[in-house]
Amino acid sequence: MAFALTFLTTKHNHLVSRTTTSNGTVATTNATGMETTKNQLPSTIYATLLHYVASNSSSVAATTTQMSYNELNAIASVLDRCDGPCNFLVFGLTHETLLWNSLNHNGVTIFIDQSSFLVSQLEGKHLDIEAYDVRFTTRVADLYDLIDLYKEKVGDECRPVQNLLFSDCELAINDMPNHVYDIEWDVILVDGPSGYLSEAPGRMSSIFTAGVLARNKKDHARKTHVFVHDAGREVERVCSFEFLCKENLVKFEDSLAHFVVERMEPNLFQFCSANSFSSSFEET
Repeated sequence: MAFALTFLTTKHNHLVSRTTTSNGTVATTNATGMETTKNQLPSTIYATLLHYVASNSSSVAATTTQMSYNELNAIASVLDRCDGPCNFLVFGLTHETLLWNSLNHNGVTIFIDQSSFLVSQLEGKHLDIEAYDVRFTTRVADLYDLIDLYKEKVGDECRPVQNLLFSDCELAINDMPNHVYDIEWDVILVDGPSGYLSEAPGRMSSIFTAGVLARNKKDHARKTHVFVHDAGREVERVCSFEFLCKENLVKFEDSLAHFVVERMEPNLFQFCSANSFSSSFEET
């Protein structure tokens, strides 16, 4: 699959600003001051990339957590509907990494992973990919202890609107590069870190951080699409409804949950409405 994807490149153009040109196309200005317009992939290439990645996934799906075609298409469809080049944050380096980097053509795509080795290996082979490793201090076995601790601090260190760079919340990721916190993310995918074993870090911090980044936006009009993969697992299910909220759930596709999260005012201290929490996706 790599050969089919690597010919498509994106640039590390952070803090993209958007304007509408006189002919109605969306123009963007990147950090270097250069103006670009949205350059979507031709629909045939878009569909072909999805087809081949999904076909490759189906042959090994029984023993891996690679995404199904329905899951891939759900995310790809949202990327395709962005008003301009998408700002796309992905937690986890996976089988689909090259696909996401290619489908978000001309957009900002950044990957966050637990493994410095995998990040170094990926960037060594694919110079157009921007990826960073962070240290996850949580464990799957500590899920409910961490939830209890968060509830004690939700009005302070673990509040839903905050500067994560200076956060003391045990669930916050505060060691990503500074510019990652400044970007207004259109789409966030949580597909990492690992979470099958009790000693694995789990995705509590990724989901919490995604929820805060979505609510921290300055632009009232722009919502954030947050996707959580393996959403049927306990950690993903509990944290999705705790930090992304039942009222924001749009769709559940196979094992992928799709939430749309709006900006929140900084004087509010609850992630979800009082009647939002649900213990399972089946209850939505």
